[in-house]
Amino acid sequence: MLMTTMPDSCNSWQKCRNKTMNKKIHSLALLVNLGIYGVAQAQEPTDTPVSHDDTIVVTAAEQNLQAPGVSTITADEIRKNPVARDVSEIIRTMPGVNLTGNSTSGQRGNNRQIDIRGMGPENTLILIDGKPVSSRNSVRQGWRGERDTRGDTSWVPPEMIERIEVLRGPAAARYGNGAAGGVVNIITKKGSGEWHGSWDAYFNAPEHKEEGATKRTNFSLTGPLGDEFSFRLYGNLDKTQADAWDINQGHQSARAGTYATTLPAGREGVINKDINGVVRWDFAPLQSLELEAGYSRQGNLYAGDTQNTNSDAYTRSKYGYETNRLYRQNYSLTWNGGWDNGVTTSNWVQYEHTRNSRIPEGLAGGTEGKFNEKAAQDFVDIDLDDVMLHSEVNLPIDFLVNQTLTLGTEWNQQRMKDLSSNTQALTGTNTGGAIDGVSATDRSPYSKAEIFSLFAENNMELTDSTIVTPGLRFDHHSIVGNNWSPALNISQGLGDDFTLKMGIARAYKAPSLYQTNPNYILYSKGQGCYASAGGCYLQGNDDLKAETSINKEIGLEFKRDGWLAGVTWFRNDYRNKIEAGYVAVGQNAVGTDLYQWDNVPKAVVEGLEGSLNVPVSETVMWTNNITYMLKSENKTTGDRLSIIPEYTLNSTLSWQAREDLSMQTTFT
Repeated sequence: MLMTTMPDSCNSWQKCRNKTMNKKIHSLALLVNLGIYGVAQAQEPTDTPVSHDDTIVVTAAEQNLQAPGVSTITADEIRKNPVARDVSEIIRTMPGVNLTGNSTSGQRGNNRQIDIRGMGPENTLILIDGKPVSSRNSVRQGWRGERDTRGDTSWVPPEMIERIEVLRGPAAARYGNGAAGGVVNIITKKGSGEWHGSWDAYFNAPEHKEEGATKRTNFSLTGPLGDEFSFRLYGNLDKTQADAWDINQGHQSARAGTYATTLPAGREGVINKDINGVVRWDFAPLQSLELEAGYSRQGNLYAGDTQNTNSDAYTRSKYGYETNRLYRQNYSLTWNGGWDNGVTTSNWVQYEHTRNSRIPEGLAGGTEGKFNEKAAQDFVDIDLDDVMLHSEVNLPIDFLVNQTLTLGTEWNQQRMKDLSSNTQALTGTNTGGAIDGVSATDRSPYSKAEIFSLFAENNMELTDSTIVTPGLRFDHHSIVGNNWSPALNISQGLGDDFTLKMGIARAYKAPSLYQTNPNYILYSKGQGCYASAGGCYLQGNDDLKAETSINKEIGLEFKRDGWLAGVTWFRNDYRNKIEAGYVAVGQNAVGTDLYQWDNVPKAVVEGLEGSLNVPVSETVMWTNNITYMLKSENKTTGDRLSIIPEYTLNSTLSWQAREDLSMQTTFT
C-alpha cells in the first residue's frame, strides 16, 4: 500500500515551524483509498467486526466515534487513515486528545505522547487488550518531569488492531493508578476457528525530503489447532528515518555564544521489531484460556534532540544512529468465563519485562541528558519488571431495577534495577558536596513499589431512559498509603433525540519509582534551583502523597437520522501534583541547598469538547470535533500543566464511492 501524506506538526517544542507547517495548516490533506490491499486483506477473519462493515454501515460506525467521554476508532478507520509512526497519530484526532511532551519544560518535546484533557502523558493509561503497558516507566524522569520516551502506543502494528477505545474524564477513574486524564485501550485482532493469513506492506513518502520516510511490513496467521484450540501469530518490522538535522533551519530563535550554531532538532527515527503469539483453549461453553507471549525491540535513530541544547562533537556524531533501545517481553494467562445465568468473569496475570538500554547520560546541570563520551560502557541498562494480577466478576441482578454489579481486585508490583540514573557523584568536581546519610558513590540501583486494589461498580437501569452507575475503588500503595476513589456517572434520555450525561469521580496517580527513590539525585549549579543563590541537589522523596483529581463533566448529545451533535464541559481539580520542589528542605556542610520532589497543592484544568457529524448523503459523511481549553494552571507557579493548543479542530469529509473505493479529505 503506497500512500503520500502531508507532514506532521512542528517537530520541536520551541516556537519553530518546519518548512511545511504553514502549508499544512492552510491546506487539506487528500487521502485516496483505492482498496488495493491484496488478497491477504480480502481474507481477514470473518469474526472481525470490521470485515462485516458494508457501505451503509460505514457512516453508522463513524457516528459513534464522538460519544461524550468515550470514543472508538475502528480497524476500518485505521485502514482509511494509515498511520506512519504509530497509532497516536489517529488517536490525537479524538475529542480532548493531543500529543505533547512529558512536561511543560519543553525538554524532550520531540518525543510526543498522548495527552487527554490537558492532564499530561503521565496521567494517560495505555492498555493493550485491557492490560496495562508500563515500558515508558523505565525511562528516567528529568528535573522537570520530562522523559526521553515515545510512550507506549507503538507496541502493536496498526494493521493488527481491531479497535481503539479512548475513555476520558470520570469514566476512566475506575482503572486506578495513572488514569486521571483518561485511558487508551488498544484491542488486537483475535484468532478464529478457520485458517486465515495476511501480509501487509506500507510505505510513506513525505512531501518534503527533510522529513523521515516510513517503511513497514507485517504478517498475521490464525487458525485452529484441533477442535478446542486455536492460535494467532503476528510479526512486524518497520523503520522511520530521522528528520534531517537542519529541518528547522531558519526557524530557530536567536542564539548566542556556544549555542549560536545550534538548531531545533526534528523528530527522531525509529526501528521496530515485534513478534506476538496467542494460543486459545475453549475448554467448555463460554469458557476459555488464553496464553500470550510477545517480544519487541524498539530503537531510535537520533535526530539531534538534547535536553539542554548540548552541541558537542560527540553528540553530533550520533546523528542517524541508535542512542537508546527498548526490549520488551510480555507474557500473560487469561481466563474468560460466562454462564447461562448471565454471570461473566475475566481473570488474568501478566508479566512484563522492559530492558531500557541507552548511552550513559549526564546527571548534573547543563550536562543532564548529555551523552557521556567518557563512560566506561557504550550502553547501560535500566531493567523494569512489572507483574499484575487482575480478577473481576460481573453479576446481573434483577432486584427492583435491572442492574449489573462488577466486583474486582488487582495486585501490581514494579521492580527496577537502574545502573545509570543513581550514579551522580556527591564529592569531587561538578558536585555540590556530600549529603548527610547518603552514600557519595555507592547507592543502591534497586527500587520497587506495590499496589493492592479493590473496586466495585453497579450499572443500574432505573428506567428505559435513565442509567446510573456508582463506583468505588480502593488502592493501597506500599509507599504512599491508601486512596479511595468514588465515582458517579448518570445518563438521562430527554425524549427520542437528546441524552444528558453527567459524571464526577476522584482519580488517582501514584508517584513514580524515580520520584520516591532517595538514591535518585540530580545536581545543578543554579538552573532549576528555584529559591537558591547557588547550586542545589534534587533528591527522590519517599514521603510523597499520591496525586488526586476531582474530575467532573456534563454533556448533551443529539442523535437523529445519522446526525450527531454534542457538547461536553469538563473540569479537573488537581491536588498534590508531583513536581521538583520550590523550597529547599535543607543544606549540606558546604552550603548546597537540597530540594526534593514535592506535592503542589492545587492545579486546575477546564475545557469544552464539541462534535458534529452530518450525513450529507447516503455515501458522504462529514465529521467534526473541537476541543477548547478554558484553563490549565498550576496555582502555585501559574504555569500550564501541559503544552497543548488552546483549541483543536478535526474535520473529515469522507465519500464511499463504491464498495471498494473511498475518498476522504481531512483538516486539522
